Amino acid sequence: MNNPTRNPSARAAAHRAMARAALFSDTSASTRLKRYNHHITKARALEAPAGQGEAS
Repeated sequence: MNNPTRNPSARAAAHRAMARAALFSDTSASTRLKRYNHHITKARALEAPAGQGEAS
């Protein structure tokens, strides 16, 4: 799934868009929050400085 030729900033932007979409989906509030948090976490990890890596 990890494609080294793809821009991490573009991937982060895509995850932010998916996070926004999750907030307005036709599912329960807990599911929307879970999906939102998942995508925001991925976006933040992609935008972190290279030396920092993933925190968890």
